[in-house]
Amino acid sequence: MTVSSERQIIYPDSDGQPMADNTKQFRWIVLLKENLECLFAQNPDVFVAGDLLWYPVEGNPEIRVAPDVFVVFGRQKGDRGSYRQWLEDNIAPQVVFEILSPGNTLKEMLKKQQFYDRYGVEEYYIYNPENNELTGLQRLEDSLTVIEEIKNWTSPRLGIRFVVTPETLEVYYPDGTPFLTTIELKQRADSAESELAFIKQFLEQQGIEIPTMDGKSY
Repeated sequence: MTVSSERQIIYPDSDGQPMADNTKQFRWIVLLKENLECLFAQNPDVFVAGDLLWYPVEGNPEIRVAPDVFVVFGRQKGDRGSYRQWLEDNIAPQVVFEILSPGNTLKEMLKKQQFYDRYGVEEYYIYNPENNELTGLQRLEDSLTVIEEIKNWTSPRLGIRFVVTPETLEVYYPDGTPFLTTIELKQRADSAESELAFIKQFLEQQGIEIPTMDGKSY
């Protein structure tokens, strides 16, 4: 292949498919992606993405997939139009999540599993919010193998814990706090702010000065 022909290869940033087929699927994608961002916010070398095309092979733009959420250890944070593995020290995403919708077919999911198996994914999680079914696969002896006991499972790579209850899937940070939606985070922040205001008012009523970060008092 000549240099000129190499330059003509285009790696599209979109596959033309919607990120989600319904609100429930979208809500789960956002929940996982945003909480994983929070989990690794202080680590500059963990890249988290949602609905981003992954090209594992240079020169073959037809070999691609857009996981709902994926995590890459060893790659810097930052904006990307797509994840081209050869430009990323050839590091494949280690953990991948797929959230099923009624439109997903068995053939489609089998193809994705084969793709992730072939190109080095270490952990692959599939959640169906319609029937509350979680499936997990872990790389053992160079192939993805089904995790038999998944209902109370801790991800070796991420440290997060999955708990399947009769009603839903619960996901917990390594410290035991639950993954929360944006609304739940806002409610928790508002509650904490109200509690601090109450404590401040109480201390002021008692004539107790409250020191600030600069050493002064209110």
